[in-house]
Amino acid sequence: MWFSEFTPEGLNDRPKNHLGALLDIQFTEVGTDFLAATMPVDERTHQPAGILHGGASVVLAETLGSIASYMCINPEKHIPVGLEINANHLRPVKSGLVTGICKPLHIGAKTHVWEIKIYNDKGKMNCVSRLTVAIIPKPQL
Repeated sequence: MWFSEFTPEGLNDRPKNHLGALLDIQFTEVGTDFLAATMPVDERTHQPAGILHGGASVVLAETLGSIASYMCINPEKHIPVGLEINANHLRPVKSGLVTGICKPLHIGAKTHVWEIKIYNDKGKMNCVSRLTVAIIPKPQL
C-alpha cells in the first residue's frame, strides 16, 4: 500500500515548525495497512474544562490521514491536501496519551478516504474521525 519504505523514526524526524510538533504527535507504528501515532493529553491539548479539546483530536486525525496519504503517493509528482474532515467525540479524556490508528477506506488516484479511531490509555475509543484527502499535482516552482 505504501509508495516506499517508512518507519516511525523517519516520520518523527521531520521539520518541527508545524502544529503536530507543537502538540507532540509521535508516530509509533507503520503497519501494512495502518498508521498509528500518539498525542499527550495535557495543558497543550486541554480545553478550559480540563479535558481533551475536540480540535486537538481532529489535529491528530488529520495529521495521521495526511501523512498516510503522503506515504501512498509519489511525492515527486503529487501532494496530499485535506478536503474534508469530521469527528465524533465519544468520551472525555483528562490525561495520559491518546493513540490514533488510521486505516484506508478508499485509495484512489485523486482522493483518499481514511478512518481514524482514537483511543485513551485504557483502550477505550474516545473519538472516531473520517478524513478525505485530495491528491493534487505538485506545483512547479
